[in-house]
Amino acid sequence: MIETGQVVKLRSIPQPHIPPSIHLPMESSGSPVFVLSLTTTRTPSSYTESVNPMATPLAPLLLRPVKATAPESAIVRRVGIPSRDYASRWILFQLWFNTYQKFLIFVMTMNLIALLLAIIGKWDYPRKYPSAFALGNLQIAILVRNEVFGRLLYLVVNTLFAKWPPLWFRLGCTSVLHHIGGIHSGCATSGFLWLIFRVVLILKDDKRNHDSVVVMGVVTTVAFGLCIASAFPCVRYTHHNVFERLHRFIGWLGLLSTWVFVVLGDSYDMDTHTWKPDGIRIARQQDFWFALGMMVFVMLPWFTLRKVNVDVHLASPRVSILRLERGMQQGLLARISQSPLMEYHTFGIISEGIESKEHYLLIGVQGDFTRDLVKNPPRHLWTRELKFAGASNTSTLYRRGIQVCIGTGIGPALSTCLQSTDWYLIWIGSAQEKTFGPIIWALVHKLGPERVTLWDSKARRGRPDVVKLIEDAYAFWNAEVVFIHSNYPRDQEMTEGCKVAGIPAFGCHWDF
Repeated sequence: MIETGQVVKLRSIPQPHIPPSIHLPMESSGSPVFVLSLTTTRTPSSYTESVNPMATPLAPLLLRPVKATAPESAIVRRVGIPSRDYASRWILFQLWFNTYQKFLIFVMTMNLIALLLAIIGKWDYPRKYPSAFALGNLQIAILVRNEVFGRLLYLVVNTLFAKWPPLWFRLGCTSVLHHIGGIHSGCATSGFLWLIFRVVLILKDDKRNHDSVVVMGVVTTVAFGLCIASAFPCVRYTHHNVFERLHRFIGWLGLLSTWVFVVLGDSYDMDTHTWKPDGIRIARQQDFWFALGMMVFVMLPWFTLRKVNVDVHLASPRVSILRLERGMQQGLLARISQSPLMEYHTFGIISEGIESKEHYLLIGVQGDFTRDLVKNPPRHLWTRELKFAGASNTSTLYRRGIQVCIGTGIGPALSTCLQSTDWYLIWIGSAQEKTFGPIIWALVHKLGPERVTLWDSKARRGRPDVVKLIEDAYAFWNAEVVFIHSNYPRDQEMTEGCKVAGIPAFGCHWDF
């Protein structure tokens, strides 16, 4: 019989290896308690490991950190001690000048060149059809944010390019999908500038235009201007509800006024100063079809809106877990709300696969919406049945990888590890079992000790040097890529450290 605290020596095992300096305490749901201390001695051909006998038929087993009884390894960093200065200015510039910025700059540059040529009279086509340029840009901006289009892109990429192309190409695919918001921002801003140009042309020729056309042009331009302004980081990150209301409802107002603007502008004959409401003539104009495309792409995801049953489990005063029906593929995100039209919030989906009967959303108490979910657990929520994909959905492109998460970041990370044995999990948090409860704890346990590193910052009296953990895990796991799920400061720290270490890494998506 194995005694409490006994360390069992197992034979050397092949890859994947457990990295040195990682400690992962284990415990069964009853007695005795097995304290796992992963201490590794490297030999030329193998590792000799001291591990808890996870392979024995003891069930259910739960992972639980215990307080350290001795100083931790060099990867421990006490609270209050600043992080290593990982990145030079060149590294910081490379991280800033990512694919998002490249998309944004490219789209804006092309449009500004075209707009400049139109302003100085060197290109007559955009002066004749400025509405087409404005609405064409706005249509693309809406399209790349459409869940149907996004899921189709991910499906095509994941199907065609899984594992066989060169790593640089697969990393490029992930980067493009992860930062496609640069096209959204660039086209939206460019469309707004083309609308201003269109209104200026109307005002310069106001004697030939009807007043209603001028008014609707101004209303449309102002509406889209407010919609774009609300999406600036200083608004959307500090006043999320203000951003959402302006971006959605003012955006819808802009779409409605666009239709009126298009129909009025195409129906009024400026030469005869008469109205000629000819439906066939209007349908032959470019701006009509661009406006129609905008409307379709805005409305399409809303057709999947459903009121669904939800079971709320209060894991702790700081965390609630929502259980919803239906299994999901990995790497998806869900928007939920207690109202069909307002206050949608995004959370990573935890699921064991599409064959599962359920999936979970991990909710950390951080604002009014999440606090209300804990205090007044709902029985129903509104959500779109068609979920949108996050960068982790491209994990199928890679042979092996690592998911790194801090706290509630386990939400978008855990599904990938549950659904693929090629992925390793690093989870850093404070008293994870107590904080996140038995549901999440049992799911993490299913990974087994060979595919998970847990760090209890409370028990160990400080958080680790996460970059050191990533470097070790990246080497022993023979990983190709790292996905990071954390708050903004820690995300920046880890992505900078990975960049310095030459480790391909993708941080959180801050452009929902």
